[in-house]
Amino acid sequence: MPKILILLVHPALEKSKANQMLLDSIPNSENITLHDLYEEYPNFSINVKTEQNLMADHQIILFQHPLYWYSCPPLMKLWIDLVLDDGWAYGPGGNQLKGKKWIQVITTGGSKDAYSKDGFHGYETEDFLLPFRRTAELCGMDFLKPFLVQGTFQLNELDLQKESNRYSKFINQLLGGIYE
Repeated sequence: MPKILILLVHPALEKSKANQMLLDSIPNSENITLHDLYEEYPNFSINVKTEQNLMADHQIILFQHPLYWYSCPPLMKLWIDLVLDDGWAYGPGGNQLKGKKWIQVITTGGSKDAYSKDGFHGYETEDFLLPFRRTAELCGMDFLKPFLVQGTFQLNELDLQKESNRYSKFINQLLGGIYE
């Protein structure tokens, strides 16, 4: 069974009902490690070796974060800059992540329609993920389709519960080796 590392990167988790409900739906498994980067590194002082060891010990890396200004929160960007080091993650001798899976679990306040060619943002959410795709590819990782929860500002309790159930099922499929 593959081991999953969930890197939670939300600077205001206490304000995000959607992310809280997603977290609550993560199956209890010894093969899942939940790692809250804002809790671990409130001063942005990242322990690179610790993070690299965590990544080395897992086959699937889930980055759970909100979409911030068409990208990721600042701590995730810093984490990528520091942890995915030349000679470790890419470049000569940098093959530590080869074959691992990169999946983003992204929440957006805007709806799926807003993130469409004809919508408010003019592009689909996946279009904003190109830098992450290229980063994963540079590291020899398999960039898989993101798990999206969109329109979170409009979701009611029932909708949030449906998304939580969908997330739990998604993670269980990953544990079973099913990548869609």
